Amino acid sequence: MDGRLIYLMGPSGSGKDSLIDAAREPLHALNCEVMRRVITRSAESVGEDAIGVSPQEFERLQLAGEFSLAWQANGLSYGIPAEMDQWLKAGKHVLVNGSRANLRQAIEGYPSLLPVLLTVRDDVLRERLLRRGRETLEQINARLARNALFKERRSTDRPVHLIDNSGDLADAVGHLLQLVSFSAVPDQT
Repeated sequence: MDGRLIYLMGPSGSGKDSLIDAAREPLHALNCEVMRRVITRSAESVGEDAIGVSPQEFERLQLAGEFSLAWQANGLSYGIPAEMDQWLKAGKHVLVNGSRANLRQAIEGYPSLLPVLLTVRDDVLRERLLRRGRETLEQINARLARNALFKERRSTDRPVHLIDNSGDLADAVGHLLQLVSFSAVPDQT
């Protein structure tokens, strides 16, 4: 039996990296691997445990078919290594740090995908983005505006599972593990 793709999304600053780091070991116990993304952000950048490559290297990898999923957002290119498909075929579940804008493409390629949206209250998100110090105030305001637009429109007809990460990280981890545990049970239909 193939594994299931767990597609985690959320606005920048919602705590996806913290959630993934805190849940990594318990996810492994649930036969769920975390896939590292390839990003055209320098390896020295603070943030997720990703593989940093130049835009030229990213393009070369994409043309060589090295990505299962790839997209552009916020001036960067993101790719999910093709190794993910091997893990899924081997029966492992795989969690990826995905993009809300790329959800439709991901569902087309992985129909059993479990979409999970990490949410956070706007005041908490603003504070996290300011503390992080990667964007200007103008860029932060633009991110908050995009986040509000995403909340108002649905990108697919598929239900998206929401996890609120405005409070204690342990609560969000518990919710994610519950979703993965539930989704690991084979469909009886």
